[in-house]
Amino acid sequence: MAFAHLHVHTEYSLLDGSNKIKEYVEKIKALGMTAGAITDHGVMYGVIDFYKAAREAGINPVLGCEVYVAPGSRLDREMVHGEDRYYHLVLLAENNTGYSNLMKIVSKGFVEGYYYKPRVDMEVLEKYHEGIIALSACLAGEVQRNLVRGMYEEAKEVAYRYERCFGKGNFFLELQDHGIPEQKLVNQQLLRMSQETGIELVATNDVHYTNAEDAEPHDILLCLQTGKKLADEDRMRYEGGQYFIKSEEQMKELFPYALEALENTHKIAERCNVEIEFGVTKLPKFEVPQGYDSWTYLNKLCMDGLKERYPDDDGTLKERLDYELSTIRRMGYVDYFLIVWDFINYAKEHGIPVGPGRGSAAGSIVAYCLKITNIDPIHYNLLFERFLNPERVSMPDIDVDFCYERRQEVIDYVTRKYGKDCVAQIVTFGTLAARGVIRDVGRVMDLPYAYVDSISKMIPQELGITIDKALKMNPDLKKLYDTDETVTNLIDMAKRLEGLPRHCSMHAAGVVICQKPVDEYVPLSRAADGTITTQFIMTTLEELGLLKMDFLGLRTLTVIQNAVLLARRKQPELNINQIDYNDQKVLDYIGTGKTDGVFQLESAGMKGFMKELKPHNLEDVIAGISLYRPGPMDFIPQYIRGKNDSSSITYDCPQLEPILAPTYGCIVYQEQVMQIVRDLAGYSLGRSDLLRRAMSKKKA
Repeated sequence: MAFAHLHVHTEYSLLDGSNKIKEYVEKIKALGMTAGAITDHGVMYGVIDFYKAAREAGINPVLGCEVYVAPGSRLDREMVHGEDRYYHLVLLAENNTGYSNLMKIVSKGFVEGYYYKPRVDMEVLEKYHEGIIALSACLAGEVQRNLVRGMYEEAKEVAYRYERCFGKGNFFLELQDHGIPEQKLVNQQLLRMSQETGIELVATNDVHYTNAEDAEPHDILLCLQTGKKLADEDRMRYEGGQYFIKSEEQMKELFPYALEALENTHKIAERCNVEIEFGVTKLPKFEVPQGYDSWTYLNKLCMDGLKERYPDDDGTLKERLDYELSTIRRMGYVDYFLIVWDFINYAKEHGIPVGPGRGSAAGSIVAYCLKITNIDPIHYNLLFERFLNPERVSMPDIDVDFCYERRQEVIDYVTRKYGKDCVAQIVTFGTLAARGVIRDVGRVMDLPYAYVDSISKMIPQELGITIDKALKMNPDLKKLYDTDETVTNLIDMAKRLEGLPRHCSMHAAGVVICQKPVDEYVPLSRAADGTITTQFIMTTLEELGLLKMDFLGLRTLTVIQNAVLLARRKQPELNINQIDYNDQKVLDYIGTGKTDGVFQLESAGMKGFMKELKPHNLEDVIAGISLYRPGPMDFIPQYIRGKNDSSSITYDCPQLEPILAPTYGCIVYQEQVMQIVRDLAGYSLGRSDLLRRAMSKKKA
């Protein structure tokens, strides 16, 4: 016999589950189980993380959700009081059709049925039932709720209704035992109902945390959710500490009278096989004018742009353009460039300021000819392979800055063009980070604010800090932890909750654009302000091959536009795209360090650095911004020395001189790394880019 957990809440049942996906998968593997499910409350936030972690560990991932079912219609907003606002129901995807239907069911709950919780109804379940196995859930399930009230016949009718909906053999009556008196009563009635109806039983444990000893930190998490303190009498609790991942033996001890119900968990898990496809691009189709296809239209736009950008080209740049275009075509990204060109073009035609380009996209002559970027890659010696590497297929990534005040107009245009159903904003999660989680736990434990605050301030303020790292870095904190029992307890509890997602919100810039309605690919959610968002974060959407764009709102663009409008009162013909980038007065002024409000030069450190650097030209300013970050900072004295005294510059070998001369012998840019590897080691630029990526991720 074998057992599989089919009713499991992870960290993505926000502030209700503390069962971290990684730990959960490790635990079931250690217990010798071959499968496990994820059934978070009303959401599918964690299914991809779980799918990947389980597959990696050789565990069969059963993808599901514990949905909220409205008693009447999901569209009703009439006050149904108390516990009858909705019932629970566990849904598991048996195959890819079921997974696709599960995404639609969960999306409908947010988009159409949201009222306190994302609710669905029988109409939705009947429409999308195919490929789904349903379990009657916990005491909050509709069958169980009727049984608790002594309404056996009504409960039986509900069970028949679900069986008719999902089909014979696809609906199970769920036994649970967490030591709650009502469960004992309900389980006896479910056994009787199973015999009378022929609907099979399944035994589950309602998992909310990983190990038995996690009951206490989980209790603190519930207090965070409800805004209560541990000492409060009338608060939500999971009594009895039984909501952890139990072994098969522990489940047999609970259900010696229903071994078949335990066996059924394994049979159900074996039926569930979903295959998720990663890394296959799913770009929307761009509508081109009559007489063209995407490829010929992209070529036409690029050739028009080439004539305008480089009127004196002797054929050299046309050659580079052709190389880039053929790479773009081979990698399948023709429509991508047309989509980006189109919305940037829309913004420019409607007087919405657009940034000159950021990131590696500036290395593409295609992007420059299409006016996606406004930075000449030839003049600045930028490399296409850093942006789109033919030796590593990954979606191009062009982040675009728009005027802060009018960014939404561009998103609205994209929504109109590709269809409201095919465009959505992207979700992001706030987590319980090191300092914050100590404060939160301290508040729930009712410890004095000043005391907890002083401990949380002992956590160093640096990116990616964890409590464990802080204990190694700060001996005072470690000493307190080792000697003060209250601090030990506070930190131990905080460590168990650290890293859990705390809330979801809308990503500031991310938008996904799909060829079909978004809920064909990912489940949808709803942000606090009612905006529809995806349930998967940006990196997950990229892995699934979807097109995500960053529409960044940049105040600087709005400031520049306002400045231009004011300046045109005196100089009407002023064009911001044709100003002198090496105006000596401007450069001298930057060298005074009075750069408040100047994008990227306004921090105290940058002001001091500009005073020292005294830039001669724009290249000096660019190099300065690139140097002023951890790592390259060490080269600042050498750079300034080289700038002021050319005799101090040395090269390890003559091949380095043409590459490093513009930066006074220092390696400042990632492009320079690629050129060095190409010229000295004979790498292709594609392979040099792989090395650059490994360096930037510190992969020795």
